Amino acid sequence: MKRVLAILGAVLLSAAAGQAQAAPAAVVDGVQMPAWVERAGVGAARRLPIAPGMELRGGDEVRTGAGSRVYIRLAEGSLVKLGENASLRIIDIAPDRGGFFMAALNVLEGAFRFTTDLLARERRRDVSIRIATVTAGIRGTDLWGKSSPERQVVCLIDGKIEVGGKWKVTLASADTQGAALEVYDRLRSAGYAAEIYPTKSGAQRVYLVRISRLPSKADAEALAEQLRGTAGVEDPKVSS
Repeated sequence: MKRVLAILGAVLLSAAAGQAQAAPAAVVDGVQMPAWVERAGVGAARRLPIAPGMELRGGDEVRTGAGSRVYIRLAEGSLVKLGENASLRIIDIAPDRGGFFMAALNVLEGAFRFTTDLLARERRRDVSIRIATVTAGIRGTDLWGKSSPERQVVCLIDGKIEVGGKWKVTLASADTQGAALEVYDRLRSAGYAAEIYPTKSGAQRVYLVRISRLPSKADAEALAEQLRGTAGVEDPKVSS
């Protein structure tokens, strides 16, 4: 009998562990409609209406309409609140990567707020939020921000952030400014804060297209993989 109970206990523990590992990295905690998620599919992106409990994943773009709101609960306990007429792209997200919860978010448009409860502040994580050319590496904070064509605002309410960083991703190298501008325009249209950096290779001038001021190597590597094979990006290189 004891042996049966021991086996049953081991099975239950294994099942619980499996469920914990399978827990989604991000879930819609609440929604005031209309709101959608644009998700890459076979052939073309799908536009799905958002509902409470919907699981979100890397590559998803969350959009809100007039008068709507979306609350996104991250696996480590933080809450991302997205205001009306806003757009948020989940560049990468993983509940456990090397012992850290990892997320890279890009606010393309509108207002957002990132809040963390007391328990979540103690958990190991690597979370960054990019707003146009500003990247905030979050370390247990209450953070508010807004992105619009006119201005980008990041406001720290409580805690610490690291704005910017030494890491960058070089996405393309061109011999002419025109060729570099083609890649630059595609990336900017897709919501990535690319920049053109003229330099020299020997006696020849070259134009690098890159995204800089990334807070961590993990964030830069995730972005490089996200863009590889798209918008004219073939062999992105991460450096500090």
